[in-house]
Amino acid sequence: MITTPITAELVHGADGLEATGRGLRPHRLPAWVRAQFPDPQLMMVEAQPSGVRIRFGTTSRTVELACHPSRVGYRGADRPRGSIDLVIGADIVASDLLGDGDLVEVDLRTGATELRPGGAHTAAFGDLPAGDKVVELWLPHNESVDLIELRTDEPVRAVPPARRLWVHHGSSISHGSNATTPGRTWPAVAARRGGVDLRNLGLGGSALVDPFTARVIRDAPADLISVKLGINVVNLDGMRLRTFVPAVHGFLDTIREGHPRTPIVLISPIFCGIHEDTPGPGAVDPESLGTGQVRFVATGRPGDRELGRLSLQVVREALAAVAERRADDPHLYYLDGTVLYGEKDTAAHPLPDALHPDTATHQLIGERFAEHAFTAGGPFHAHQGDAA
Repeated sequence: MITTPITAELVHGADGLEATGRGLRPHRLPAWVRAQFPDPQLMMVEAQPSGVRIRFGTTSRTVELACHPSRVGYRGADRPRGSIDLVIGADIVASDLLGDGDLVEVDLRTGATELRPGGAHTAAFGDLPAGDKVVELWLPHNESVDLIELRTDEPVRAVPPARRLWVHHGSSISHGSNATTPGRTWPAVAARRGGVDLRNLGLGGSALVDPFTARVIRDAPADLISVKLGINVVNLDGMRLRTFVPAVHGFLDTIREGHPRTPIVLISPIFCGIHEDTPGPGAVDPESLGTGQVRFVATGRPGDRELGRLSLQVVREALAAVAERRADDPHLYYLDGTVLYGEKDTAAHPLPDALHPDTATHQLIGERFAEHAFTAGGPFHAHQGDAA
């Protein structure tokens, strides 16, 4: 086997690579953000490489990736392991379920944590199609990994980006929660259908209209941009209407400083019954612990609009009004999230934990977004943005 060191030119969809004692760890947010606001939850999710992939050209029939996974688990909650997907063209050819690695187990009742160290993992793929091809290894969306080395039976070459770059920011739903593998998260589904390169800034629990996230998007190369805001603000109970609306305007203003003509799709939340009329905070239902399926609940009081508290219905109205007030921006588009997943979809596609879609529903959302954005007349159809 030929051993190829992992280098930055092979890794796409990440901000950068951190050298650790075991390899290179992809990060989706830059070092200055991690230094400025090292919130433990944010640090955990930004290091989970959702949308990050190793891309190379080769004639090899066998590919192996050595890595060291690290994950967070919750006592009493059944959380599936991460996977690595091998993608050729628009097809997920094979998936490798991670084994071993480090586990940090959290007791949701007490907050106590316990580290259980583990060893490295090798993802092995064989019987690949003959001939020259571009291979992408999509890294796990729900575990961090230190990349050690790539092994093949033929040489590999870096393949530079040749397609439009789509930068998307959103919550844990955009991050990929409850999808079984990284290539089956809804942004990955939409990116393959749209024929674009994805940089996924879906940050579980952290789509909070943070100014530093807007600056990251402002400074990132991008031909296409989308931001999906609202659900995390509601389930954190982090803002009132008075502060949310100016924050969204400021978020968009910051992005426009770096991307004055790039199309931006502003997306409101998909349907989520627990928060449609009831503000947060959201919480884990303690009665669901140990059942194999954790469920979430909203702990706010239904209504409370007179206090300026945010439910999803209030957020959608607010975001639609923001887009309307920015009508002088011809490249800003508003998309009601219930077009992607609405109340009528809950019968066939219920949210298993009352908050996040399953794999089939990620597929549905990704297909609907691609149909809306990338087809003729859509905001991303044949548009060349500021990075082009």
